[in-house]
Order: sequence, then structure tokens, then C-alpha cells
Amino acid sequence: MTTRAGFVALIGEPNAGKSTLLNRMVGAKVSIVTHKVQTTRARIRGVAMQDDSQIVFVDTPGLFRPRRRLDRAMVAAAWTGAADADIVVLLIEAHRGITEGVRAILDALRDRPVSGRLALAINKIDRVEAKVLLRLSEELNAAFPFEQTFMISAEKGHGVQDLKSWLAEQMPEGPWLYPEDQIADLPMRMIAAEMTREKLTLRLHQELPYQLTVETENWEERPDGSVRVDQMIYVSRDGHKGIVLGKRGETIKAVSQASRHELAEFLGRPVHLFLQVKLRPNWLEERERYSEMGLDFNDGNA
Repeated sequence: MTTRAGFVALIGEPNAGKSTLLNRMVGAKVSIVTHKVQTTRARIRGVAMQDDSQIVFVDTPGLFRPRRRLDRAMVAAAWTGAADADIVVLLIEAHRGITEGVRAILDALRDRPVSGRLALAINKIDRVEAKVLLRLSEELNAAFPFEQTFMISAEKGHGVQDLKSWLAEQMPEGPWLYPEDQIADLPMRMIAAEMTREKLTLRLHQELPYQLTVETENWEERPDGSVRVDQMIYVSRDGHKGIVLGKRGETIKAVSQASRHELAEFLGRPVHLFLQVKLRPNWLEERERYSEMGLDFNDGNA
């Protein structure tokens, strides 16, 4: 049997559907999905099997105009992920077309050519008519020489298998990089923390979600097969603690229930999840926080 294995980087604007596509390719939720932009911080790798090929997906943060240190580190991580990949897939939202952000990404691809081959995936095709899709595909391919173009709906699954099969065929020959049953290279502690952060992001609004982080401080395997998980939610301002807790603790209770349910489903066993909220004013400037998210602290320099 000839095996293949390689890396695929998914790049695009925030909210283009990269995390949704990654999760569908892998067949499990390894990257958080919300309707808020810039929720993917770490370069999460999802591992997908297709025939005799292993595809290691790098789910990069959305490319946008950075303002803060964390933003700059995220954008740098996205380009690093693209530079290291065998194939780069640029994801475009069909209904938004060629936005200013898409033009900026295309310009950047010309200025800093990536070593891997480039493919285009036009996502959310169910939102526009066929003639609009065709025109968009022609314009994008005229603007940049993509090797292949795929029309997909990451959310509904349309066209995703065609993209996955093509990627599998393009992977370099070689041994698999991960065990066949492994779907992500993140520690379970971090996946659990990301699940809780997603629930907080969905529940809260405005700037707050980007000014908090979640860490799994304790992971205890119990004799009955269940697991106890203790997590700390760090906020940067004292007033945010009350927002996270909610009236009579309703918000954090709802977040805990939702996260516990999803984590138990993911692990296939009971989970006892305990959340606390703590003020940490300068966590956005702490080097170790960036390391934990797979980001380079120095990339956040202005």
C-alpha cells in the first residue's frame, strides 16, 4: 500500500467558513465555530483520512487588518501556516464576492508566494445563483492562477467530498504523520478550553469575547470512567466578571452546561465541568498565553 501524507492550509477572511470546513473534513468538531469573527486563535490541526492519504489541515486565523498584539500574532500565524503547507486553499464567501479583504489576500499571495500549490474554494454556494457563481469563479481565476476551483457549502456538505478527494490525491507519498484514529494534534485540555470559549463567545456580545481566554487547569480521570475538568476563565477588566457570571450566575451556568454536554459527547463519557472566573488585566500581553495558543508573542510587535 502506498501511503500519502501532507499539510493543507485553509486561508481566507474571518468568518469565511474555514473552521466549519475543517470540522466537516475531519468528521468531528476540532475547531470552534461561531458567527463572530476572529474566533480561531491557535493554528489547530485537524487530521482527516481519505483512502490511503492522511490530510493534516492547518486551520489558520482569519486574515484581517490587525490592531492589537493578539491580532498581529494571529495574522502572522495564518501566513506561517500557509507558508508551511503542501497545498493552500483560499476560501471565499460566494455571497460576499471579491471584497477589499479578498483583494488584500490576493495581493499578499503575489507579494509573498507560498511554497505549496494554490486552490480556490468558493463557499456558501447555496446563497447565490449559478450565474453569479460562474462569474465570480472567472473573475477570481483571472486575478490569480489557481490550480483548481471548487464550489462548496461547508455547512451543508455540498462539494466537500470532491475537494477532500482531490486534496488526498495531491498529498506527497510518505508515511502517515499521525495515528489513523487521531483527529487533532491539540492536547485534549486545549480542545476542552476552546469548547468553553466558543460557548462564551456565542453567549456574550461586543468586544468581551476577544478579551477573555479559557484555560483547563485540572484534568482528573476518575475510576468510574468519567473525567473532572476544572477551567479558569480569565477576563481583562473587573467589570467583565459580572458579565461572564450573569444575573444570579445564569450565564456561566448555561455556558457550563453547554460545554459539558459537548465535551461529554466528544469524549463519549460523562464529564464533570467546573468553571471559575478570574481577573487577569494583562493576559493579552503575557508571553505564555501566546505559547499556549500556538502563537508567537514576538509576531505581535507593531
